[in-house]
Amino acid sequence: MGLNLVSANWKSSPSPPVKQSRIIAAIDIGTNSLHMVIVRIEPTLPSFSIIAREKETVRLGDRDLVTGELKAEVMQRAIACLRRFQELAKTQDADSIIAVATSAVREAPNGKDFLHRVEEEIGLCIDLISGQEEARRIYLGVLSGMEFNHQPHIIIDIGGGSTEIILGDSQEPRSLTSTKVGAVRLTGELIKSDPITSIELQYLQAYARGMLERSVEEVLNNVQFGESPKLVGTSGTIETLAMIQARETLGYIPSTLNGYQFTLKDLRSWVDRLRRMTNAERATIPGMPEKRSEVILAGAVILQEAMTLLGVESLTVCERSLREGIIVDWMLTHGYIDDRLRFQSSIRQRSVLKVAKKYEINLEYSDRVAAFALSLFDQTKGTLHYWGEQERELLWAAAILHNCGHYVSHSAHHKHSYYLIRHSELLGYNETEIEIIANLARYHRKSPPKKKHENYRNLLHKQHRQMVSQLSAILRLAVALDRRQIGAVSRVQCEFFPHLREFRLLIFPTRVGDECALELWSLDFKKGEFETEFGLKLVTSLM
Repeated sequence: MGLNLVSANWKSSPSPPVKQSRIIAAIDIGTNSLHMVIVRIEPTLPSFSIIAREKETVRLGDRDLVTGELKAEVMQRAIACLRRFQELAKTQDADSIIAVATSAVREAPNGKDFLHRVEEEIGLCIDLISGQEEARRIYLGVLSGMEFNHQPHIIIDIGGGSTEIILGDSQEPRSLTSTKVGAVRLTGELIKSDPITSIELQYLQAYARGMLERSVEEVLNNVQFGESPKLVGTSGTIETLAMIQARETLGYIPSTLNGYQFTLKDLRSWVDRLRRMTNAERATIPGMPEKRSEVILAGAVILQEAMTLLGVESLTVCERSLREGIIVDWMLTHGYIDDRLRFQSSIRQRSVLKVAKKYEINLEYSDRVAAFALSLFDQTKGTLHYWGEQERELLWAAAILHNCGHYVSHSAHHKHSYYLIRHSELLGYNETEIEIIANLARYHRKSPPKKKHENYRNLLHKQHRQMVSQLSAILRLAVALDRRQIGAVSRVQCEFFPHLREFRLLIFPTRVGDECALELWSLDFKKGEFETEFGLKLVTSLM
């Protein structure tokens, strides 16, 4: 019963049919390189065709060894690269640029400062995404470029700072994992000799294997009896290994690496050869991209250990990955895809409900609070506020999860709710959106948002702080409307009298004769923040 209420209310209306084609640019700010892909979206298919690709090796992962912070000169290089990407996107008439940052920025203490600086200097907003969200978008990218034929596939993406291992089929991902092992990270931390010594190699292999074991175990636990998933590899390390292998066996590099296969035996041979070479010697290998020679050995070892743990003998290359996944995710969000990937459009809803279940939230109660919050949002839009559909979804998520802090303790549970939401893997949301949801839940009771609160200061933009202040005031009223948690109020009606600066809330009880005394008392107790935020007087009436 509760889930139906959520399904009926979390979107106000279906998206209108989309007809026009769009040109979109997607930027992936990785640990090793910055990549951009520019695509033309064909809504009638729906699909996209790639117009241009750009890449620059910036090495954001080359962080200060003592503080772990991004280095000033590296940040400057990255900003210069992003400015160039921006200009190229403009020359291609791109309507929008979607940029995401991954592990290097995610882990650096000054990562958010870097993102803020990018926005201030060149006006580019960058989404910081979690490892699991990165894995989800990689899955979408691969699924857009390969036919899975309803069979399970394991996807491995070895980046500069992390490795994602994903199990999925034609319908949805079954397992999304992200591990802090990457080609740049392990090269910087574990390889000190050139060429690598035998002891360093043994430690590198053991370390990679130990770090990957948990991810591999999770993936294999989701493989059903009788299934034999095919392994798909994406991104720079794997494409480079495929290129040098193809160049040696075929005598040339294929025009596309999509579908190219190599075996674990081939990989072991390359690891053995690469370990004996100096960096300068690796750089002369036919097909070796510039600067890749420095990190290719660590990347090859990670892949070798992953394939060994997974028990697979061969790998198929897919040239689509995170960048294309960013495009697919944008298409899903904006109503361009209503086909085999339809399930993904509800990824946010399903992710929130999964967290709600984890923290044993009473969904029937949370559904009612969410329904009240969205009703108040819709009835006050255009008069008290001007937030849109995206902000509405964030309010819904906060309403569902606002009480999850009870899982830790009843005392100060609103603060526990903030912590639990902030550290949950909410798929489909970027880090800023998760921060907003957590703050909304934090302020559903007790103190209103204050600048001295660290969690409130984490919201870097004035617009985001205003959103939390206004929507948390609405959420407080929604919580008050189900004070007894029995569904005493069936619906509410809002009336606004601008000349009086008065806001009337008409309360319709579910049962005839119920005076809803506790709900009315709670509304009176909680209305102060609402009145202050919107500059009006709130009057309640029982109908």
